[in-house]
Amino acid sequence: MDYRSWRHVFKLDPAKRISDEHLERICESGTDAILIGGSDDVTLENVLDLMARVRRFSVPAVLEISTIESVTPGFDFYFIPTVLNSEDPKWIKGLHHEAIREYGDLMDWEELVPEGYCILNPDCKAARLTGAETVLDREDVVAYARLAEHFFRLPIFYMEYSGTYGDPALVQQVGGHLSDTRLFYGGGIDSAEKAQEMARIADTIVVGNVIYTDIEKAIRTVQAVAETKDQSL
Repeated sequence: MDYRSWRHVFKLDPAKRISDEHLERICESGTDAILIGGSDDVTLENVLDLMARVRRFSVPAVLEISTIESVTPGFDFYFIPTVLNSEDPKWIKGLHHEAIREYGDLMDWEELVPEGYCILNPDCKAARLTGAETVLDREDVVAYARLAEHFFRLPIFYMEYSGTYGDPALVQQVGGHLSDTRLFYGGGIDSAEKAQEMARIADTIVVGNVIYTDIEKAIRTVQAVAETKDQSL
């Protein structure tokens, strides 16, 4: 199991309700992994509940950590966002330092995967929560991508549009500047067509909100990405 080979990931919010039937369809869809995480109302209780439900299936399960209190053993990986365009050092290294100070002796460093986040939708909860500077031009975003790869040596650079569909030309431009760091894209993928478009220019796409609004469209994104195999740039 290697997250560097993943092409399609479903993201589930522990604060949102999903039926057993829909969860089974998501987990058995052929997606490469289930990412559990959210921006608010994430608690240890709802993370544990969702993890236990996902663990009934063989799909890899990942916790994207947004609060220290919600961290629990049992996941295959723990993705740790560092919001590169945040104005608040808490979201760049503050919470990370706090967690390592508290749990450093217990951590399995092979399971921890740092992500360099660049939040690009000013209206999303994540941008407001982290104090992200979202008014960026193309050169700014490319610079953050280079910062992630060449300065911080992060394995993932995550372009997060969170609820709105991003600019494919910008995503493609950023991808052209990354070689060792994997480009994740998330935001507004609510159709097979959008899934294919982004899968051709990003290494990994993350599909989230459409799970809760149209399960059929969500499921179709998996096959759409599979059809782009060997077509990504």
